[in-house]
Amino acid sequence: MLLLVGSAVGDQPWETLHGEVSRGEVVPLDTILDWLEANYRGEVLEVELEREGGYVEYEIKMLGPQGQVVEFEFDGQNGQLMSIEGVRINDMQR
Repeated sequence: MLLLVGSAVGDQPWETLHGEVSRGEVVPLDTILDWLEANYRGEVLEVELEREGGYVEYEIKMLGPQGQVVEFEFDGQNGQLMSIEGVRINDMQR
């Protein structure tokens, strides 16, 4: 189950986000999820898209094979992994 939570696109309608993705200003969520699937074992629990100023960040929580919950943060403009928080992260790596 995938849950896109909260004010996923801030105070802007989803159409704004769609336009940003279409123009290449924001990385598509599928790109981030494909990278996670290729590099980590687990199930996506939650996806958030946060905006602060002009900055966009994806926050994705995954449930690992040992029941651990790990949060990944990605830069929304370039798709780079910025941080990982959680326990037994190495046990999730492919």
